[in-house]
Amino acid sequence: MNTTKKLTASALLVALATVLMWVSKLLPAPWLQGGSVTLASMVPIIMVGILFGTKWGLCSSLAYALLQMIFGFYPPPTQTLGYFVLVILLDYIFAFGVLGLSGTFYALFKKKFFAIPLSAFIVTALRYLCHILSGLLIWGVYAPEGQTVLMYSLVYNGTYMIPEIIISSIVTSIIFKSKILKN
Repeated sequence: MNTTKKLTASALLVALATVLMWVSKLLPAPWLQGGSVTLASMVPIIMVGILFGTKWGLCSSLAYALLQMIFGFYPPPTQTLGYFVLVILLDYIFAFGVLGLSGTFYALFKKKFFAIPLSAFIVTALRYLCHILSGLLIWGVYAPEGQTVLMYSLVYNGTYMIPEIIISSIVTSIIFKSKILKN
């Protein structure tokens, strides 16, 4: 596939992911200061990496991260520039950037039958890890009294990321089984 077609397809998949993020919130939780369960909004970004490789996946996931920041940035409970930058990196750039690594994992598993859903599982779990780290370093000030910051971060981020991991893995498995991506 030529560069123009890859760019066009990647842009359409980033747009689809952005639309899915807005219109398919399955669990809008008003108590969440960020994060929601959606109907596979990360899958289009994961598919860019699988279809076109890691370079295209990372570029598309970076574009998606920037769109996430534009449409849903939550100011951190910090007064320093360093922590502010850390929130941008951990909650947006790295968290959504890891989705672009799906092509790396897909290639690592030699494109076997389980490679697509397993790649989706790994990259969404890496996103969860980014949010946990952010919770430990920045958002822990919201931890209820008597609860460790680690437990708070695991539970808070797990309320939306664990369903997202499951949904993304299932949807990518369905896409694979439907032969849409068969080589």
